Amino acid sequence: MKKIFLILTITGPLLAMAQLKYPETKKIPVVDDYHGTKVEDPYRWLEDDNAETTKNWVKEENKVTFDYLATIPIRDRVKKRLEKLWDYPKYSSPFKKAGYFYFFKNDGLQNQAILYRQLGIKGKEEEFLNPNTLNKEGIAALGGFSFSKSGNYFAYSIAVAGSDWQEVYVMETSTRKLLKDTIQWVKFSGFSWNGEDGFYYSGYDKPNQETRLSKQNQFHKVFYHKLGTSQAQDELIFEDKEHPLRYHSAALTEDERFLLVYVAEGTSGSEIWYRDLKDPAQKNFKLLIQGFSTDAEVIDNDGDKLLVRTNDGAPNFQVVLIDPKKPAKANWQTIIPEKPEALQSVGTGGGFLFTQYLKDASTRVYQHSYDGKKVREIALPGIGTAGGFGGEKQDKDFFYSYSSFATPPAIYQYDINLGKSALFRDTKVNMNTNDFVTEQVFFKTDEKTKVPIFLTYKKGLKKDGKNPVLLYGYGGFNVPVTPGFSISNAFFIEQGGIYAVVNLRGGSEYGEEWHKAGMLDKKQNVFDDFIGAAEHLINAGYTNPSKIAMRGGSNGGLLVGAVMTQRPELMKVALPAVGVLDMLRFHKFTVGWGWVVEYGSADSASQFPYLYKYSPYHNLKPGVKYPATLVTTADHDDRVVPAHSFKFAARLQEYNKGDNPVLIRIDTDAGHGAGKPTGKAIDEAADTWSFVMHNLGMPFIEPNVSSDPGKSARRSSNTVGSKANPLPVSDREQEARKQKQEYLNKKRHQQ
Repeated sequence: MKKIFLILTITGPLLAMAQLKYPETKKIPVVDDYHGTKVEDPYRWLEDDNAETTKNWVKEENKVTFDYLATIPIRDRVKKRLEKLWDYPKYSSPFKKAGYFYFFKNDGLQNQAILYRQLGIKGKEEEFLNPNTLNKEGIAALGGFSFSKSGNYFAYSIAVAGSDWQEVYVMETSTRKLLKDTIQWVKFSGFSWNGEDGFYYSGYDKPNQETRLSKQNQFHKVFYHKLGTSQAQDELIFEDKEHPLRYHSAALTEDERFLLVYVAEGTSGSEIWYRDLKDPAQKNFKLLIQGFSTDAEVIDNDGDKLLVRTNDGAPNFQVVLIDPKKPAKANWQTIIPEKPEALQSVGTGGGFLFTQYLKDASTRVYQHSYDGKKVREIALPGIGTAGGFGGEKQDKDFFYSYSSFATPPAIYQYDINLGKSALFRDTKVNMNTNDFVTEQVFFKTDEKTKVPIFLTYKKGLKKDGKNPVLLYGYGGFNVPVTPGFSISNAFFIEQGGIYAVVNLRGGSEYGEEWHKAGMLDKKQNVFDDFIGAAEHLINAGYTNPSKIAMRGGSNGGLLVGAVMTQRPELMKVALPAVGVLDMLRFHKFTVGWGWVVEYGSADSASQFPYLYKYSPYHNLKPGVKYPATLVTTADHDDRVVPAHSFKFAARLQEYNKGDNPVLIRIDTDAGHGAGKPTGKAIDEAADTWSFVMHNLGMPFIEPNVSSDPGKSARRSSNTVGSKANPLPVSDREQEARKQKQEYLNKKRHQQ
């Protein structure tokens, strides 16, 4: 039994001493031969999440973790403050359908946001769908949803305990009566209605119940469900029997003329097939854009031609017009040429295109006609993130959101013809964010690469090298990390910390070249950027290694795991959340195969060496003093299976030298992050910030009551709400993807 001694202090005085004992984790000899290299994997048995030995290990580890957290003197005060901060109304952006305005609202501490509607902008709100009533534990969450063309029907999916598996239901909107239609084993799917008759969706064959959260998913298919029929009668629209490891999704253009099928082998690269449903001669799908070396998406059709956003020959993306009958690239017509800034998305509404760019990770939006002519730039409140630009062709206006690290979400109503924005609703939180300052600084990782960091802190900061810092990054999958408000991160800033976000290579902040500079054999660049950011903040006098905590989730969990194994002395606290930590076996579970295009595969003799070189699990070394570490995962995470975190934590506890605690917090009835109930989100935030503050030596600072607006700041809820997320931001990977694809989601809502 390994032991370390903990001295619990608040700014110096000795308060308690406890003996931390890690569970005995057995080692079973397992050796794999990767292209002539022998690799030991003694904790392989922890991959079996159904084994009683694994379940017992989870219970023992959680006991150690929660016993430790219970001894942190400030934990109760941290949780009480977070509960108060979290308790404010949160609204989503409204959207129109058949005369109704629909929007999400969470009164404050409800586990799940409720979908409301009201007839007209001044109508009385009524509850439309309440996920909190679907499960007494509050662990059922609304996934995707879509209205039929007329708004008479509403298809939606429900996920339980954070799993990616979802079940689909259909409601008659006038009566809110559920129809008999139910669809199971749906994953990574939208719902695209064809008139009022039915909708297209994607799913898998029924999985084995015991292994459904870990076994590799194969043969993703597209189906058509006709209302009033059983799932067994659903029509198979598209499948690929030759390639089991591909994603397939279907979408209709707004006028329902073109049915599109997107095919992907992973998270980068796409292929597009189409059917012109108004052409009776076309019985089968035809290839529009061949995969998988570029990314493309259809924005809309302009008559019998298709507007497409693509990075083929334009790393920062451009908009082209393609005639499906002559789809060769030589025949493409450039509508909106590539710019120095990266084009993140293109929305439609009122007969116009709305292009959304990033300028040093901050949003810029322009309005164009369908022939590409620039109408205007949409003036935004400042350096931040805006999203939601789009609606239906007949719309005269729509709503968009804006927020920044120091600005809670606000929603604006945009007049499409006049180009005017009016504040529709802002968000009042229970703290004075006017005391916050955000600055953007840049540093050079090498002679050619300039990397930005957003720093948010309270006014009056002194560069005395003693400030606590939470360094956050993601760096992968073409996902941008842009300024956005999080009440959890705001708490850390309120407590005197600096919240630092690094725009690492691997994201889309500067286009596809920036993305490619952080993937495959260049993944080390991402880690170097994160290391460089920490060194810059130290050299610039903001902080020192004993005051730095590093945090990231999913691919960001890999980031933290890699940096803490390469430079353990550079931080005091490490927080790898739901991380990809075994780079040799990730592709063997659920949809891990989809990340091979980003990471590579250990099955490849040419790719194995660089994966093995940085794989966090495999690069832990005996006798090293690693930072105080809190690994977080969940039992229903079927995106990045918890085995990654289990194995990493077991080996880290075995190898760690010194008195820094190494703990793993394993949430129950929770998944990768989406749909996490408010109660669980607060519990996790309280545990995480308590761990960080305790190990960074941060005292709890009582807020200035006079500057705390509290409940009095709330406005009447009998008005369509603001563009706050239905729940506070807790997973930056999810939020970034939502921002990037928000215009697509709006179109699905309106179909």
